[in-house]
Amino acid sequence: MGKKGFLFLLLVVIYINLRFTHQVFAQSLAGASAVPTASFVQIQEDRRINILKKYLQTYNSPLAPYASIFVTEADKNQIDYRLLVAISGVESTFGHQIPYNSYNAWGWGIYGDNMILFNSWNQAITTISKELKTTYIDKWGTKDVYQIGKFYAASPTWAERVDGIMQKIEAFALKSPESLPISL
Repeated sequence: MGKKGFLFLLLVVIYINLRFTHQVFAQSLAGASAVPTASFVQIQEDRRINILKKYLQTYNSPLAPYASIFVTEADKNQIDYRLLVAISGVESTFGHQIPYNSYNAWGWGIYGDNMILFNSWNQAITTISKELKTTYIDKWGTKDVYQIGKFYAASPTWAERVDGIMQKIEAFALKSPESLPISL
């Protein structure tokens, strides 16, 4: 490639980067009501959904088809997208060991003879994500999984195990093809 071709390619790359940066900046100024077009945020969301889905598929989890709900509800409630999946891993081996027809892979409200049943995985993910945010984080002021664990579970190792699964999801994400950036 000659000097002119290289300069032309360089100008095209700079133009694309400037246009993309302007679009993301404009969306952040517009606030949450802005409807983004093809943006970095959507690409990141898709990446997290694919990573969760593939991670859950490695465990043959019935929760794998609900990866997009996990990510959507985590974002809506401002919690880590890995948290609810990790809790399901500790509480039910990712949805494999649950009370019959309960859709409750989180041990949510299950103690003694008490048991909370959900009508669907969607309802469970939506409800528990919201409750983690409004009760555990906002009302009780927890800041991390270790503080949540003091309220959530009787086991002194619960938080450590949840955190361990969150780290495994992160390691899985780093090995996943979705984690490779697209750049020139």
